[in-house]
Amino acid sequence: MKEYATSKLRNLVLLGHGGTGKTSVAEAALFVSGGINRLGRVDDGTTTSDFDPDEVKRKVSINASLIPVEWKDHKINLIDAPGYADFLGDAYSGLAAADAAVIVVCAASGVQVGTELAWDMAADRKMPRAILINRLDRENASFDETLRQAQEVLSKRCVPVHLPIGSEEAFAGVIDLIDRRAYMGDKATEADPPPEMADAIEAARGQLIEVVAENDEDLLNKFLEGEEFSGEEIRKGLLLGIAAGDLVPVFATSAAKMIGIAHWLDSLIEFIPSPVDVKVKAEGAELTADADGPLAAQIFKTTADPYVGKLTYLRVFSGTLKADSHVWNANKGADERVGTLFVVRGKTQEPIQHLVAGDIGAVAKLGETVTGDTLTSKEKPIKMPPLEFPQPIFSVAVFPKSKADTDKMSMALSRIAEEDPILRVHRDPDTGETLLSGLGESHVEIACEKMKRKFAAEIAYQTPRVPYKETITSASSAEYTHKKQTGGHGQYAKVTLNIEPLPRGSGFEFVNKTVGGVVPRHYVPAVENGVHESLLEGIVSHNPVVDIRVSLIDGKEHPVDSSEMSFKLAGSQAFKAGAQKARPVLLEPIVNVRVRTPETYTGDLVSDLNGKRAHVLGITPEERGTVIDAQAPLAEMQRYATDLRSLTQGRATFEMEFDHYAEVPEHVAKKVIEAAEKERTHS
Repeated sequence: MKEYATSKLRNLVLLGHGGTGKTSVAEAALFVSGGINRLGRVDDGTTTSDFDPDEVKRKVSINASLIPVEWKDHKINLIDAPGYADFLGDAYSGLAAADAAVIVVCAASGVQVGTELAWDMAADRKMPRAILINRLDRENASFDETLRQAQEVLSKRCVPVHLPIGSEEAFAGVIDLIDRRAYMGDKATEADPPPEMADAIEAARGQLIEVVAENDEDLLNKFLEGEEFSGEEIRKGLLLGIAAGDLVPVFATSAAKMIGIAHWLDSLIEFIPSPVDVKVKAEGAELTADADGPLAAQIFKTTADPYVGKLTYLRVFSGTLKADSHVWNANKGADERVGTLFVVRGKTQEPIQHLVAGDIGAVAKLGETVTGDTLTSKEKPIKMPPLEFPQPIFSVAVFPKSKADTDKMSMALSRIAEEDPILRVHRDPDTGETLLSGLGESHVEIACEKMKRKFAAEIAYQTPRVPYKETITSASSAEYTHKKQTGGHGQYAKVTLNIEPLPRGSGFEFVNKTVGGVVPRHYVPAVENGVHESLLEGIVSHNPVVDIRVSLIDGKEHPVDSSEMSFKLAGSQAFKAGAQKARPVLLEPIVNVRVRTPETYTGDLVSDLNGKRAHVLGITPEERGTVIDAQAPLAEMQRYATDLRSLTQGRATFEMEFDHYAEVPEHVAKKVIEAAEKERTHS
């Protein structure tokens, strides 16, 4: 691949609802530009973007894929990002490397949940946006209806730059409203527009000019005076409006028939800002894409491969990154050796000597560097702001399928979490389970499949155990004498304990209140150890006992037969006897839940939360919907990510965090205790 100056680069991320044809658009762009000589299809698993075995199997994009397209002395770096909710982490990665977002919308399906989500993701970054209405060859495809939805749901600033000629089977080309010319078929053959479209062309062109005029004072004055705009003036206004985010150009294509693709690529070069035009904020500095400036390259994606090793994808924001060089990791404070640099196209890698400011590429086998880190120079260090990713909301407990997988599991989990920064791995101290958390069931399922395929670690998963605890609700006391005679030295210890509840969250206290040495000082720790072991065993459900004070008030030793073990056993049994009399209860974790939803779903969600034993704390209107704050038992919320997606067609989001422990209602506690006893019997 030839070298390109920074001004000749364009970096775009393709976003949108799953199944709108983003991957097909990238494939068509590659084919039209001559990058490939055979057009792949998603259904056949032959596209350049979707090369991962899981993507081929499921026929959906799971990972962001880099597709550089060489077009008319420019390089357009297209980042094909996943559209399904479980895999949005890579969409965030793509946003971090791009200068603009193209939101792909299916002309037959219109604006969908993923369209709105993609719009909001790009809007949060104040990123220039464009709409690509694709699949105009499909049955029931409607450019006008899809445009109306985009203007109504997304922004009134969505304005057509291209109009389709025909629709469904009759879709034959596009009309450029700036020069009033038609571009027909997959070759974009220039022609006169159909005469019957003259009125539609003038109406759409007038709308375009009106929006364009608002981005330049001279153009606005000219518009108000009713003067005709030249093509050059429209282009100037478009460029300004798109860069400022005040105007969203709308294009028309059929990726399957490759109609409109070539002219869309022309428009990307003409109207989407180059890296030179984009100011990027680093920590304490504002960067311009200057190839001769100080080096700043940020990692936006990492992949792990058992054969190639780690492949690190990066965007150079300033300076020039050279192969066979040493750089400084500003986040780790460590030197890194850059070996071979690559331009990546799907799964293929082409070695290059350097990447200039504004370009995107990859480097293999970096030691310390992970996603989000900045590679810079030690003499002039620059650190880019951290990348933002959504928090995981769905957890499973993972465990090796066999003893042979036990050692492999730890390494595989570490590597998969490095590859996907949304995945979290941690051990629950209360249940002892290893938890893997992600954005949904498919997210963690595919992570487990990847670990098998890439690292030969077969890992099973299940719903995590709820970390129940136990406590007591009244005070009691108990005495226990441990006595055993077996010839020679026997065993003897007598203890009396007082047991009382403490406020929630206090933990465990042990107090020695004996006087006169009735229990010698060196045996007191043994009594405490015995009590502590019984705390861990539980009283009613074999869960740890908390918020309790145990006082040793009396006891007795034997000058020959007493020992630490005797007092430990006596302490344990005395506690068990006393705890049973102290009205033990089961405690469950309660979480704070915050749900953001379109207003239309509020009633259904409140009803669903009430059915999950939740306590709704408040309902607050927001600009684009409603916020529901509630507290709910963790036991009822383990699959809430799936439930919420089902109830709201994926339109609602939620956050959840632990708040406190509370007593389990008696009818629920009975079931939990029975299940715990059954599990203990069968284990």
